[in-house]
Amino acid sequence: MKKSDKKIEQNIRESLTQVCEIAQENVEGFEWISHRVHYGNVAGSIHITCMFTEFHNAKMAKHDEYLYQLIQQSLSLIDIDIKDIRRHVDFDNGNPYEKSKRSMA
Repeated sequence: MKKSDKKIEQNIRESLTQVCEIAQENVEGFEWISHRVHYGNVAGSIHITCMFTEFHNAKMAKHDEYLYQLIQQSLSLIDIDIKDIRRHVDFDNGNPYEKSKRSMA
């Protein structure tokens, strides 16, 4: 991993850690957040997963729009501007029969 990639990764981790802490306090059932990214095209390739308890998901809790906005604002503060955040975020509760999942197109 190049030094510049490490810096990007560090910024993303710090940004999403803040999102995670806010969401854990404000979104019922929210557990954690993860991401994956290709450093050559960060804004186009970043993919974020928000995990919920087995019995909750963002759609049920009506917090999906809140989380989209929170994630997008947080990433824009580190100069990662995403046009359609919905294409880059999945919601999952670990139950394969009750996923509220969106995939990147």
